[in-house]
Amino acid sequence: MAKVKNIMFDLGGVIMTIDQPSAVRRFKEIGLKDAEKRLDPYTQSGIFGDLEEGKISASDFIRELGLLVDRELTFEECKYAWRGYTKEVPIRNIRVLDRLKADGYRLILLSNTNPFMMDWGMSKDFSGDGRSIDSFFHSMYMSYKLGMMKPDERIFRTIIEKEHILPEETLFVDDGPRNVSMGESLGFRTLCPKNGEDWTEKIYQTLRELDGKE
Repeated sequence: MAKVKNIMFDLGGVIMTIDQPSAVRRFKEIGLKDAEKRLDPYTQSGIFGDLEEGKISASDFIRELGLLVDRELTFEECKYAWRGYTKEVPIRNIRVLDRLKADGYRLILLSNTNPFMMDWGMSKDFSGDGRSIDSFFHSMYMSYKLGMMKPDERIFRTIIEKEHILPEETLFVDDGPRNVSMGESLGFRTLCPKNGEDWTEKIYQTLRELDGKE
């Protein structure tokens, strides 16, 4: 059995706890009356999906959402609404990312996300201790920059190629069952915690089991 060398993390639901009802409330606040029909915890559709898949830009999204709510919107208003998805970034998760990195694992981020969320993620507001998300990972892959979203097989194959990694040497951690299923079909070792679950002990147990130490 191959030793795990790489750990690929999802952002929302794993590193960050998702608050779907809060996102719905915030989009309603800025005028989107049917927000609960348009927003999804895992994979977006419509203009929301187009944004996260990189089919439209942030400015395109602002314009299109403005048409839906019948008024002009700003980047900050849209960022405020998207940020409703963020309940918290638990400090326990931050500490384990630091520890895993220090232990020699290559850490990779793979997220279905968008420019509004990453404007926050790439700021010092992300971690609670003044660090942006890129300080925790060796490399990051975001759906809107790649032009594809999980669970599309191509996004996983792109990372395999760009990172020069073997799936059997990589643990993929994602709260989306469909994403995990696709990862498994390609040979990745997987862990599928529930949104907001404390996975910090489970990941070390999983690593020990995969490396044959238990």
